[in-house]
Amino acid sequence: MRLHNTSLFAALVACACGGTQLPPAASVTSQPDEKLAPRPDIEPPVSTTPPAPQPVLAEASPESVGMSSERLQRIGEVVDRYVDQRLIPGAITLVARRGKIVHFEAHGFMDAEAQRPMQKDTLFRIASMTKPITSVALMMLWEEGKLQLDDPVSKFLPEFDDQKVSTTSDASGKTGKLVPVTRKATVRDLLTHTAGLANNYVGNVEAYKEVADVRPDDTLETLIKRLAALPLNYQPGAQWQYSAATDVVGRLVEVLSGQNLDEFMRQRIFEPLDMPDTHFFLADTKGQRLAAQYTPDPQGKIQLQDPGSEDSRWIKGPKRVFRGAGGLVSTTRDYLRFQQMMLDGGQLDGVRLLAPSTVSLMFENHTGDLPLWLPGPGYGFGLGYAVITDRGAAATPSSQGTVGWGGAYCTRFWIDREAELIGILMTQVRPYTHLNVREDFRTAVYQAILE
Repeated sequence: MRLHNTSLFAALVACACGGTQLPPAASVTSQPDEKLAPRPDIEPPVSTTPPAPQPVLAEASPESVGMSSERLQRIGEVVDRYVDQRLIPGAITLVARRGKIVHFEAHGFMDAEAQRPMQKDTLFRIASMTKPITSVALMMLWEEGKLQLDDPVSKFLPEFDDQKVSTTSDASGKTGKLVPVTRKATVRDLLTHTAGLANNYVGNVEAYKEVADVRPDDTLETLIKRLAALPLNYQPGAQWQYSAATDVVGRLVEVLSGQNLDEFMRQRIFEPLDMPDTHFFLADTKGQRLAAQYTPDPQGKIQLQDPGSEDSRWIKGPKRVFRGAGGLVSTTRDYLRFQQMMLDGGQLDGVRLLAPSTVSLMFENHTGDLPLWLPGPGYGFGLGYAVITDRGAAATPSSQGTVGWGGAYCTRFWIDREAELIGILMTQVRPYTHLNVREDFRTAVYQAILE
């Protein structure tokens, strides 16, 4: 069954647009006089009232920002094919250009079993799309002089002192040799996934999972201390391996700020940016707005894995470990507000979180020519974001310098600074390696740009 909501999203932000009012002109009580008649040789005074500011993230026609309404309809056609084949339950697609929303659609279902249509305010598990937010939190503290990027992690977390590297990438330490690090892992290494950490992709994955799986009595502190005790997979700075390094970034935020990560993000990021639906855990479904989460069966068709009900582990499970690497739930609207803040140089609606120079530093490639196996050729990595360094190698329509990332449940976003564009796709399928919906969405967005 196909459900396709093509109505534009109402304005996300109320924007005060009134300018300073001029005092009323003095009344004239004398009789009309030819001396008071307008003189053609005198130009009328220029108004000193400032122009009304344009609302940020209001709806706009695609044509007003150089895009085609007709071509944008292809996004729905592309996504609906995946829904109709039961490869995804549904999705939200959003495109914003030059600070205006030109496409915001709900497709399919938020709960396929119950046939509940997808809604634009649906809550999604955004998984690793949490990482850019955690990275921004740490960079806010960097701006306050609490740390430097090349500081060793052990300066703030002593458990990372005296680490050893397994010559066989064995998290158990039982094979190969354990050798000293050639240099200590730095804060920058954590932000760029070059810190050497054991992970669940490369090496002795089973031994890693035995230590890294969250336990009922865990806090972020106890989890990070266990991870720090594991042998490293490689020398810091020598490789790029995707890991839970951003969980360590979250722990740094806690230590340097004196707050847990949940409190810091809520008070310093979510409340100032008007992101009321972004949380680490939920008390309830917030009015049955939590999407169900699916996994593919042997034929690739969706089957339920985590319900969108009160039985979801985001509601029923322990609520003690605030994971900066992948723990947030959010809406498309909230996530757009965060990334628009980044596109606008660290501020949105008069609220500034970062300086423009800090944002541009985060969007630089910090990994040089190291190969990144997860995004593939043509990518480097910044501070919390992947960066397109070679459009040809990446086979992407996005501009060089475009940044972005995705989540384990098949979500994806990107910021194209040259095109002044943000794309967001939200759905809930894990794993998703058999799907091209994220790439197809990006292609459909760019083919609609005409200028």
